Amino acid sequence: MNETLHPLLLRMRQLTGAALLEADEVDDWAKLPGVAMLVFAEEPDRYKETLDLAVVVPELYAARPRAFRVGLLRPVVARALAPRYGFARWPAFVMLRDGAYLGAVDGVRDWDVYLAELDRLLAADPVRPPSVGIPVRVAGATADAGCH
Repeated sequence: MNETLHPLLLRMRQLTGAALLEADEVDDWAKLPGVAMLVFAEEPDRYKETLDLAVVVPELYAARPRAFRVGLLRPVVARALAPRYGFARWPAFVMLRDGAYLGAVDGVRDWDVYLAELDRLLAADPVRPPSVGIPVRVAGATADAGCH
């Protein structure tokens, strides 16, 4: 872990008690009892909106005390794990309950939208994460043999 976190990401960790997770720690951390928010951060130089999320997450955490714990993924880890959750825009956060997927909020949103989405996800039943849109083909099948 030789990447340095931006000061706003460090502040987010301080205000939320966020765990800084490596790829091999995410599953065990996510499976702990309760609701978890995984924050998918990107390099602020690449996605300036990452800093917006770094400010919003502590506000969401304060708005819903004790409702969820926070885990922060460094950009390299976030990029590696993003396909698992199929979100379309950076930055994003994924909500999990006992390790099961509840949903994601990607891109930058208005405060009211963030809060409404958080409340919806906190009350949601687990679902299968969306796919990343990669078509599945049967080896050796002809083009007209598929279901589409």
